[in-house]
Amino acid sequence: MMSTKAFTLVSAVEQELLVGDKEQGHIECVECCGKNLYVGTSDCIIYHFLLEERALPTGTATFSATKQLHRHLGFRKPVSELRAASALNRLLVLCDNSITLVNMMSLEPVPSGARIKGAMALALNENPVSGDPFCVEVCIISVKRRTVQVFLVFEDRVQIVREVSTPEQPLAVAVDGHFLCLALTTQYIILNYNTGVAQDLFPYCGDEKRPIVKRIGRQEFLLAGPGGLGMFATVAGISQRAPVHWSENVIGAAVCFPYVIALDNEFITVHSMLDQQQKQTLPFKEGHILQDFEGRVIVATSKGVYILVPLPLEKQIQDLLASRRVEEALVLAKGARRNIPKEKFQVMYRRILQQAGFIQFAQLQFLEAKELFRSGQLDVRELISLYPFLLPTSSSFTRSHPPLHEYADLNQLTQGDQEKMAKCKRFLMSYLNEVRSTEVANGYKEDIDTALLKLYAEADHDSLLDLLVTENSCLLTDSAAWLEKHKKYFALGLLYHYNNQDAAAVQLWVNIVNGDIHDSTRSDLYEYVVDFLTYSLDQELVWKYVDWVLQKSEEVGVQVFTRRPLDEQQNSFNPDNIITCLKKYPKALIKYLEHLVIDRKLQREEYHTRLALLYLDEVLQQRPGASGTGAGATETQAKLRRLLQKSDLYRVHLLLDRVRGAGLPMESAILHGKLEEHEEALRILVHELRDFSAAQDYCLWCSDGRDLAYRQRLFHMLLAMYLQPSPAVPELTVAATDLLNHHAAEFDAARVLQLLPGSWSVQLLRPFLTGAVRDSVHTRRTAQVALGLAKSENLIYKYDKMKLKGSSVRLSDKKLCQMCQNPFCEPVFVRYPNGGLVHTHCAASRHTNASPPGPGART
Repeated sequence: MMSTKAFTLVSAVEQELLVGDKEQGHIECVECCGKNLYVGTSDCIIYHFLLEERALPTGTATFSATKQLHRHLGFRKPVSELRAASALNRLLVLCDNSITLVNMMSLEPVPSGARIKGAMALALNENPVSGDPFCVEVCIISVKRRTVQVFLVFEDRVQIVREVSTPEQPLAVAVDGHFLCLALTTQYIILNYNTGVAQDLFPYCGDEKRPIVKRIGRQEFLLAGPGGLGMFATVAGISQRAPVHWSENVIGAAVCFPYVIALDNEFITVHSMLDQQQKQTLPFKEGHILQDFEGRVIVATSKGVYILVPLPLEKQIQDLLASRRVEEALVLAKGARRNIPKEKFQVMYRRILQQAGFIQFAQLQFLEAKELFRSGQLDVRELISLYPFLLPTSSSFTRSHPPLHEYADLNQLTQGDQEKMAKCKRFLMSYLNEVRSTEVANGYKEDIDTALLKLYAEADHDSLLDLLVTENSCLLTDSAAWLEKHKKYFALGLLYHYNNQDAAAVQLWVNIVNGDIHDSTRSDLYEYVVDFLTYSLDQELVWKYVDWVLQKSEEVGVQVFTRRPLDEQQNSFNPDNIITCLKKYPKALIKYLEHLVIDRKLQREEYHTRLALLYLDEVLQQRPGASGTGAGATETQAKLRRLLQKSDLYRVHLLLDRVRGAGLPMESAILHGKLEEHEEALRILVHELRDFSAAQDYCLWCSDGRDLAYRQRLFHMLLAMYLQPSPAVPELTVAATDLLNHHAAEFDAARVLQLLPGSWSVQLLRPFLTGAVRDSVHTRRTAQVALGLAKSENLIYKYDKMKLKGSSVRLSDKKLCQMCQNPFCEPVFVRYPNGGLVHTHCAASRHTNASPPGPGART
């Protein structure tokens, strides 16, 4: 058990003040009402003292008692109990089983002589039910066996309200509203004297120890239970608080929230109602009275009266925090809520949470510290300020006063232990990252983000880059110096970029790529710079570094232009300017022209021609003196052929002149095809290259998008070339049969049969002939179907015509034209399907002008 100083014991009435007329008596009971202290003695004397309280700087107080007067009641029995009724200016005195009403100031009995007889004990109802402000309710244990009586006491008279029988003889009583809490001979009970309903609580032995029944709040009582327990019970007979453990020999108890105070023969013990722990022990011998009066706790021996002065709760809490007893301090702080105004409590409680957080932080209990900092709404700069140099130099922050902790900085807190210091820094990183986007950061985001950047840079943390590429409030001056100190040059470039200093950022990255400064953060920094320039809106900056990126790599560097968004490819980034720039970078120029021609599909002759010429130059450089066969074409050569086939915009004659004699027969054939010189193209493919597959492909791509007759003409031309009289070449015969058998649909079978040599067998041409016959049959049947459909449609029209002719039309000079409303002058008219008749000239004008709402749309 760790002790807490919750109370100090100070003397209130010394023995020498208690001197009667004849001899000194012993203190039997005390009562306190405001500054008025009353003492009843064994020789039937009542003393009235005036208490003066004087506060001390330590938070406690001292008391001095001034005797006002004393009076002998005229009995030979001791004064058993005193109860003040300040509303009536009366003091209720129990002496010799009789309750007498006396004036609180003069101690004279009331003139009417009103009293309650036959009382063994009394209790005032502090939660009265009468509703009369000019009386008090008193409950007494009657001298009658097993009887409790309820009275109304007025200034000069008393009135009995209720008499209630109990199961056993009552020994002690407390009252709240209609409820009596009674200590009987063997048990405690709750009794509703209005309804008579009783509720058993728990047993105890009245013969062995003195019962304690005390009202501690609305509808709640404190009882001395078995096994040295202080038990709490409500009027419903249940306990809403855990019991406190006190001495087996307790003779008195009192409550001064949040503490229960118990008195035995040797000690005063203080127990917390919040965590049920014993907090303080005060030696106090021969004590036999312990009572609380409106928050003031009084103890007495037979010779003197003392007051237990509570230390202010805030001081108790601070003492607990100073002893690192965080949990106890927080429990006590929460319990203090009911005694402190709301706004003051919230301010105090937040500060206590913050202090507790720093205590846990110093003990490296980071999860607990974080929760306390959050709950206490800590200004996070209090935490940052512990770390040297993390707060920006421009920060105006000053620590809380009085301070929340005792540490100058992290070095003092960790005593130089590097491992502890690293743990503290990791915690701060995590905490700042969590709070930077919450309300905690409002007003000082710059301090938080700058501190976080410094921590990340120092720890070489991956999150440094994430911080800089997202929205942040890092201060440029402080952050730049710190990043440079820790050689985080790439991150420094990101910081410059975020602060709209792209030129400084790019220059820094260029220096890293060139090896002038070292930073291994990104192995692909060159590609990153290219990408950065690609999407940069600063055209001047892009042009400044274009030569640098192209010199490093033409293929990658040209992406600055090829990947730039189309809406930006204007002004200084128009294609002509870029092509001029790329003249000294041929590989980059090819890539850019491919972008214009293939990706963007720009229809400009100079781009297509220039790209083709560049391809051609590269092919010629790659194949000096090559034989020009179609096999084994390089990638560039494949690109050249694809461009020559697909594009119709390049200058064909220029390219044909360049290709002629260069050993590029395939390219020559394509160019001749573009000039509609198909025989020459096919001659090259068939007789020079002997590439029959290429010849078939030529016919296909040349006729792509053209009509069937054009395609048939090309295939017939190729077939004729295979079959033309020449020295016997077996390959041509095989090529001809292969052409016919695989492309039967592209030929006019009748013409082919006229061309074929008579020596060819039917079996050789079986696939072609089968396809041709099937095609012919299909065509004939399709024509028959079409003819049948046309005949059916014609029959329908004839039927409609016959129906129209089947009805007669009567025309007279009285019949009027439905359009002009004039009579018919000659037997010539137009009849509409609905039977309407109009003049022929009216019908003609109807079809040339806007249609009137006439007889119909069909004639």
